[in-house]
Parts: sequence; C-alpha cells; structure tokens
Amino acid sequence: MSVTEDEVRKIASLARIAMPDAEIAGLVPELNNILHWVEQLGEVDVEGVEPMASVIHNKLRLRDDVVDADPQTAGGVRDKVLANAPVAEHGFFGVPKVIE
Repeated sequence: MSVTEDEVRKIASLARIAMPDAEIAGLVPELNNILHWVEQLGEVDVEGVEPMASVIHNKLRLRDDVVDADPQTAGGVRDKVLANAPVAEHGFFGVPKVIE
C-alpha cells in the first residue's frame, strides 16, 4: 500500500490542514515508509502470543485483606474507635438520615 500526492492532498483537505505542495511532496515518501513498516508488522507470526498491556512484567503487591494484618492495631479495637464517635449504634458510626 502506498499513497500518492493527490491522496495526501485530499487527506489534508479533509482534515482541514493547509499544506503547501512542497510539504506534501516531502510527506509522501515518509507516509509510504510508515505504511511499508505497518505491512511488515502484519507479516509477523503472533500465533500463540498473549496480548500484553505492558512490556515490563509488573505484578501488583497487595497484602491479604485480613483484620489483624496491621501489627499496630492488631484489629479488635472497634470499641476504642467507636468511643470517639458522637453516635455509635450496633458497632457502626451513627450518621444523620440523608434520604427520606
């Protein structure tokens, strides 16, 4: 696949980009080189290759979601936390009703 000067001129017109003829003439070989590289990429055998989101293997480092994961609180301090709440009901913070 390749493009001609007329096609580049038409594309520039559709994109409403003003381009002088000298610039179009210089752009044609550059676009043809890009299209040639794209054609070469289509020849690469990617059968069995998993799609990837990044070239660097990066695994998220997450801790287990357990109550006693933090050694400073060690969990089980619900009553101490709720002691500072203006209203506490059934082990939760009490808040004013906002929806009728």
